Amino acid sequence: MVRCGGVFDRRAELIERLRRGPVPAAAGKPAATRWTLARVAAALPWLAGYSLSGVWKLLRGSGIRLRSARVQAYSPDPDYEQKVEHLCAVLREASHAPGERVVVFVDQMGYGRWPQAASDWMPEAPTPVRVAERFASNERKWRLMGALNAQTGRVDTLDNYIVGRKQVIQFLGRLNAAYPQASRISVVLDNWSIHQHPDVQEALQALPRLDLVWLPTYAPWLNPIEKLWRWVRQDALYLHRDAGDWNTLQQHLHAFLEQFAAGSTEVLEYVGLLGDGLLAQARRGR
Repeated sequence: MVRCGGVFDRRAELIERLRRGPVPAAAGKPAATRWTLARVAAALPWLAGYSLSGVWKLLRGSGIRLRSARVQAYSPDPDYEQKVEHLCAVLREASHAPGERVVVFVDQMGYGRWPQAASDWMPEAPTPVRVAERFASNERKWRLMGALNAQTGRVDTLDNYIVGRKQVIQFLGRLNAAYPQASRISVVLDNWSIHQHPDVQEALQALPRLDLVWLPTYAPWLNPIEKLWRWVRQDALYLHRDAGDWNTLQQHLHAFLEQFAAGSTEVLEYVGLLGDGLLAQARRGR
């Protein structure tokens, strides 16, 4: 037993009660899904008379904190394990034949004229844009397709107002030309239907060095370029000042990505291809 504020801490009872969740605040009303200090005090008779500050101190003294839930990463793909092992095998093979065997992770992201909201250091919050003013401007939506080289960190991109089968075919041809010395280029893709379009499959027949490697369904954590997109948004799109100049916005975005055109260890580290993770180990041949 641990003393907390002069009262024996009934920790086991408290934890068990918290696990069962809050009860309805009144008859005929649904129960809340989360605890508050007031709900904790009301749920346990022996806390009657405690102030909210006292309940907070009791919880803290019992080792109970306000914690954030974590999203459970889960793929429903019945072939998940086999696809992961195939991906790792491709990375291991490439580690033993650098330059001859190339692995690129491919994905798409979208962006628009208006900056995404984020926090920043400033003396005062910026003046909000009026709705009428925003809708009076052409929003402009754009798509960006990219490939991240798993060995070097090189980034190749193609952007257009839309990314469909024509752009995918064009980008695959660009990847084929980007690595003239490679005997095989493994292109890691998600299960977007365009990737398996008959026109795309027909175009691949003229690109025999390209080998498509399919990720498990709904498994973005296995595609490191997703983390590169996060970096792009954080450093090139959040709170940007170019909403009124679309050309300048695109130039800044292209300049950000072009710094990785010749490869980047910094990119590999940022996206998790260096270190002790599953893909990083496979990339090193383990």
